[in-house]
Amino acid sequence: MSDPAQSPRPADVEPSPDPRPRTADVFVEESAPPGQEAPLVEEFGALGFTVRARALPARRPIEQLAWAVLVVLPLQAFLTALGGKAGEDAHHGLREAVRKVLRRASDAEPSTEPSTEPAGESEAEPLAGAPTTSPTVVLQDPATGIQIILGPHLDDTAYRALRALDLTGITQGPVRYDTAEARWLSDVDEATSR
Repeated sequence: MSDPAQSPRPADVEPSPDPRPRTADVFVEESAPPGQEAPLVEEFGALGFTVRARALPARRPIEQLAWAVLVVLPLQAFLTALGGKAGEDAHHGLREAVRKVLRRASDAEPSTEPSTEPAGESEAEPLAGAPTTSPTVVLQDPATGIQIILGPHLDDTAYRALRALDLTGITQGPVRYDTAEARWLSDVDEATSR
């Protein structure tokens, strides 16, 4: 009797390039409006991820989060799936899901006062401990900790560029879209390369 572990694989069966399951953990605060995460859960499911929605305990006002929803998933697998969607409008599903989530988060905000902070040209993440001017969706890689910041004002150009984002040159996050340079970049990597 031959050992099945040593039997040759059929030539037409290719090994999977990444044997790890494609899982996306979607985190929202337990005080978030019911179903706030639903558009992202649906979109990541459509991209082939097994999605788990999870609630985080509510924070005290001083501990406000810089995000409305945090999605922890393998970023390279996500970018590959997003880039592999057929058609010019493949990024629209993600863009619309992010907009719906952020609209729901903004509607749930207790304060409607306009921000007194100057308007910038980018979707930069606020410094730790600093108040946020608007909620964001943050995509975070569990292995590297690199984060991609998706804010409410990203346009089609930004989402098209996201489909082609190459993470190999990024060592630290967060990664945000800079409208002045029309590209995704890491401020930390930019500052250290100068």
